[in-house]
Amino acid sequence: MRIAVQTDPFDLGEEANAFAAGVTAAGAVVTFTGVVRDLAQGGLRAMEIEHYPGMTEKAITSIAERAAERWSLSDVLVIHRHGQLRPGETIMMVATAAPHRKHAFEAAEYLMDYLKSRAPFWKKEIAADGSEWVAAKVEDEDALDRW
Repeated sequence: MRIAVQTDPFDLGEEANAFAAGVTAAGAVVTFTGVVRDLAQGGLRAMEIEHYPGMTEKAITSIAERAAERWSLSDVLVIHRHGQLRPGETIMMVATAAPHRKHAFEAAEYLMDYLKSRAPFWKKEIAADGSEWVAAKVEDEDALDRW
């Protein structure tokens, strides 16, 4: 299991290949990558992501351990960036490996739902006309209810 909270960009292909190479007993590897999107189509200049070092890694490790146990995962990878990111840049990556694809998919989705709604990150959208903290969304919280 590897949990990384970092400012530096990561190479999705390298990370996915290295993860898959290390899980020879798994029958399925699922990856997901989150990207900064500009819903205003040209209005977003950057997304500022803040966190508390130490607390963030501990919280993500805890949920990853729960996922690994619940779905009998062979391995888990979570990379989440912080700092100022521009539209099109990768924010995060989740990879899960399991003996069966259903478990790998479900665990990855569980981790993504957690990261979106409960992980201790704070996001601010920076636009040409000002900046605004991103509020929690009811649908993100609702997604966690099914787990």
